[in-house]
Amino acid sequence: MIFNKESDFEDALIKILSEKGWEKEVLKNYSEEDLLRNWADILFENNRDIDRLNDYPLTDSEMQQILEQIEVLRTPLKLNGFINGKSVSIVRDNPNDKQHFGKEVSLKIYDRREIAAGQSRYQIVRQPKFPTKSKLLNDRRGDLMLLINGMPVIHIELKRSGIPVSQAYNQIEKYSHEGIFTGLFSLVQIFVAMEPKETVYFANPGPDGKFNQDYYFHWADFNNEPINEWDKVASTLLSIPMAHQLIGFYTVADDSDGILKVMRSYQFFAVSAISDKVAKAKWEGNNQLGGYVWHTTGSGKTMTSFKSAQLIADSKDADKVIFLMDRIELGTQSLKEYRGFADENEDVQATENTNVLISKLKSCDPADTLIVTSIQKMSNIKDEEGGLNARDIEMIGDKRMVFIVDEAHRSTFGDMLITIKKTFPKAMFFGFTGTPIQDENQKKKNTTTTVFGNELHRYSIADGIRDKNVLGFDPYKALTFKDKDVRKVVALEKAKAKTEEEAISDPAKSKIYYKYMDAGQVPMVGNFDNEGNYIKGIEDYIPNVQYQTEEHTKTVVKNISDNWLTLSRGSKFHAIFATSSIPEAINYYRLMKRKLPHLKITALFDSNIDNNEGVRFKEDGLVEIIEDYNALYGQDFSIPTFHKMKKDIASRLAHKNPYKRIENEPEKQIDLLIVVDQMLTGFDSKWINTLYMDKVLRYENIIQAFSRTNRLFGPDKPFGTIRYYRRPHTMESNINAAVKLYSGDRPLGLFAQHLIENLKEMNRLFENIFDIFEDAGVLNFERLPSDIDACKKFAKDFKEFNEFLEAAKIQGFKWNISSYQDDTTGEKIDVVIDEKTYLILVLRYKELTGGGSNLGVDDVPYDLVGYITEIDTGLIDSDYMNSRFDKYIKLLNRNGASTEDIEKAETELHKTFAMLTQEEQKYANIFLHDIQRGEVEITSEKTLRDYINEYLLKAKNNQIHRVSVHLGVDEDKLRAIMSLKLVESNLNEFGRYDELKQTIDRKKAKDYFEKIEGIKIIPPKVITKADILLRDFILSGGFDIEVPLDEA
Repeated sequence: MIFNKESDFEDALIKILSEKGWEKEVLKNYSEEDLLRNWADILFENNRDIDRLNDYPLTDSEMQQILEQIEVLRTPLKLNGFINGKSVSIVRDNPNDKQHFGKEVSLKIYDRREIAAGQSRYQIVRQPKFPTKSKLLNDRRGDLMLLINGMPVIHIELKRSGIPVSQAYNQIEKYSHEGIFTGLFSLVQIFVAMEPKETVYFANPGPDGKFNQDYYFHWADFNNEPINEWDKVASTLLSIPMAHQLIGFYTVADDSDGILKVMRSYQFFAVSAISDKVAKAKWEGNNQLGGYVWHTTGSGKTMTSFKSAQLIADSKDADKVIFLMDRIELGTQSLKEYRGFADENEDVQATENTNVLISKLKSCDPADTLIVTSIQKMSNIKDEEGGLNARDIEMIGDKRMVFIVDEAHRSTFGDMLITIKKTFPKAMFFGFTGTPIQDENQKKKNTTTTVFGNELHRYSIADGIRDKNVLGFDPYKALTFKDKDVRKVVALEKAKAKTEEEAISDPAKSKIYYKYMDAGQVPMVGNFDNEGNYIKGIEDYIPNVQYQTEEHTKTVVKNISDNWLTLSRGSKFHAIFATSSIPEAINYYRLMKRKLPHLKITALFDSNIDNNEGVRFKEDGLVEIIEDYNALYGQDFSIPTFHKMKKDIASRLAHKNPYKRIENEPEKQIDLLIVVDQMLTGFDSKWINTLYMDKVLRYENIIQAFSRTNRLFGPDKPFGTIRYYRRPHTMESNINAAVKLYSGDRPLGLFAQHLIENLKEMNRLFENIFDIFEDAGVLNFERLPSDIDACKKFAKDFKEFNEFLEAAKIQGFKWNISSYQDDTTGEKIDVVIDEKTYLILVLRYKELTGGGSNLGVDDVPYDLVGYITEIDTGLIDSDYMNSRFDKYIKLLNRNGASTEDIEKAETELHKTFAMLTQEEQKYANIFLHDIQRGEVEITSEKTLRDYINEYLLKAKNNQIHRVSVHLGVDEDKLRAIMSLKLVESNLNEFGRYDELKQTIDRKKAKDYFEKIEGIKIIPPKVITKADILLRDFILSGGFDIEVPLDEA
């Protein structure tokens, strides 16, 4: 359906919402005061019994008490607890209620379990009125606001057909920055931005938070198919009961970072599946296989598992909910996250003490319902001193117990889970994993299904990449030995010959030799025949010691060194280097210390010192690594406190407390972490963008390790880069098998395109952009096309061009190199755009936002990307433009120069003006006309750019002067503010704009606006008009204000 007017869109959306559980009577143009009175009426109806309001309505001052509590809490995070706290207390001041006058009473406000029933009310507000922070700004009106029990909890911003959804969420961000979502409106928990063909929803970041488009979500169905059409979104996400549940159950107030979070659709379906399963449980034994959730690594499994545990505990459907994780994770990230997710009135009991764990399990206190412990501790609970006795087991065994196991692909396939299941035979078990164990990679003849039960919900890595919730991978096999050399060594060894001549001269040896030299008979990688027998490949014959040779290790280190600057973006990002054993990790550490002294490198592996062979080598290596770390970062770790050093390393790599600001303190960062097995699963950091591997992995271990690089960051990190060195062909085969197994049979998009493909796309898109400008009659990209549709196409293609450009840069593209060749295929490609042209296009792209464009539409119909508009176009080389200018001036001053030559030189000069902004082009042309009229004298000391800047500065000074004259503002203050190039968010920082505004001369401003508009203007409107003009003038960088006719 096409909506040419937003009002028609509002009508249609309201109609569907009113059919999906929302009340049909719409509240139109309600102000904050109106909404407070509406809320007071609902509170009265829901609390009129004798113990609460005693049938006497709430007074305005009593509502003001509630509003004051809201204003104190202030943030969506704190207010989430207020909304879900069920009640609010006030001191009665209604004199008619003699029984409660002056006493505190508790009012029920909302019950998240009272869905579409009981006292729940669901209202729609159309065009609510928002007060702004500044009295000088006009009040705003939103599109739709949804109230539950009178509280505004969901705000919807709509855009008509043809306007991208980005304009809707930009509007929400603008309203937030203007201070609209304060007071009663600070209760808003969820924002929804909608145009007919696309909808995104996201949590309110609040007055102190930042809007982050990585967390603007599309709703989807159970099978993860996106739902974008407005009517389907209204019938699912915004319908009752879903909208009620979204506010009550599927928002998470995360205390660890102070941010309110809303769950994605796949998280909702997983949590619902688990809580439904528990709700239906009969608790008669033989009930252990609850099921498992397959959600890809990086998709928020910890939050999903926590919410599952929380809802089960809150529903009273189980007596104990025990969250099991690996002992190492219990000490690092997961427990902190879990506690951060808990409500204020919830306790998350974590214990590694046996006695305390037993007391919590036996306890009937509701505060002991949610327990976090390690799978190791729980499996040993009977055996340890002070452990469970028969009476304890009987007492606990009668309780309804639910175990939720994190990273269920990991340690659960040993004896530990079997022991726990035997100890608690009536308990239900649920697993969460991004890489479930399947038939192909079963452990001890078990799969995730046999251990936990059926799959409850799946969100594969392919789904995550498609939805841009995680990044794809860019893997490279790096050969440290040439294939032909490896094949030859194996062939000679198998033929039992020392030289090629010896092998060829002996017929028996020759036959064997040529068999192994023939890729058709013996490929590099082994494979299984039709009967399931494994047939070895060349790499299977290479001994492990081959990869411990100096030739191999030095080649690996050189490859890391050669690619470091590009892949790390100048050490902005960090990397992990996975090795095959502890001795190899130590050797690589020592080699890198010598070869890469400019990098900050450390290593991490199991620090247990036993009596096995090589103990001295390991201990010496550990001591060296710890001493170097202490010296580099001013720490005091030792082998006994190595586990604390691991936490410190994890915090540095993740930029978490106490290293939140480490981005600006490079001396505290770790460039490269060498590991064996640790940190390759369960560790999250968006600052890791590269994984180097000198080890062979299979199936779930590949996906887990690769996923250390796939957390979202921004345009600087389009994918995670993987470079692997050991048995590279075998690893390539293993990667393909793992991807097939874990992509849900949808591997498309998992791997990033390689450089040549990205350059091809850049060429294709540039040619499209060239055609757009040429068809519009615009030469040299000197201005934007006048047609909106052409601009829209340019915005779309240039945005896409930049995505391929960012990827290509990481893969080695540089502007000063125009030709590239694929190392594998030999394919060559020439890049058809140079940096100068690219920066000119960036200038045109910036002008789409209105700077120099005269398209005259209220809603910009382009989906613009902020980071492109922030690219520094000051890099455009002006030497060429100046050389064309010099040529033109010489011809102009040369006696006998032909008119044709002068016109040709002028045309060449005009072409270079494309490098300038529209405003600069205007003054460049004025300057040329002045030259032609003989009104300016050219000197050799000044370049064309110097003259343009002079004209521009003079024009800016004149613009500032005219504003000062007509509004009476302090010219020096205005000039100082203009020099700061401010934006709306920092315009009034330190009160500087308010100070400038105080200098407005009301009489001068009144005279000016009356002359311009030709009517009398009342004094209050004068200051409002002056404020709007002054604000626009500053934020736009200045413009020629309208001049009264008697001065023109």
